[in-house]
Amino acid sequence: QLDIVESGGGLVQPGGSLRLSCAASDSTLNEWPIGWFRQAPGKEREGVSTISPSAKTTFYSDAVKGRFTISRDNATNTVYLQMNRLKPEDTAVYYCAAGHDTTLLEDWYDYWGQGTQVTVSS
Repeated sequence: QLDIVESGGGLVQPGGSLRLSCAASDSTLNEWPIGWFRQAPGKEREGVSTISPSAKTTFYSDAVKGRFTISRDNATNTVYLQMNRLKPEDTAVYYCAAGHDTTLLEDWYDYWGQGTQVTVSS
């Protein structure tokens, strides 16, 4: 069992930035592909970004490409999602998950955090 915890959400104005963090209960997070997903009110959960264990491979959804950056620090067992130029439509609960492939398809992910709320509003 891998316990995942997200942090860093909050309220930000349009155009602002936030950095989300994803940590796990043990050091094996480094061995997993990690994905960030989000679910807005009334919408299905969608893949935002993913990173391979080596960090050599990353993918982004079209909605966030060029604005969000995923990274990982295996020394501290943490994965980050830097979100810049935020828009109101980025408002959602953001989830971190550990999976079996570097993909934006959530069926490949086995362990999920509880989520962190991001609200973009003036």
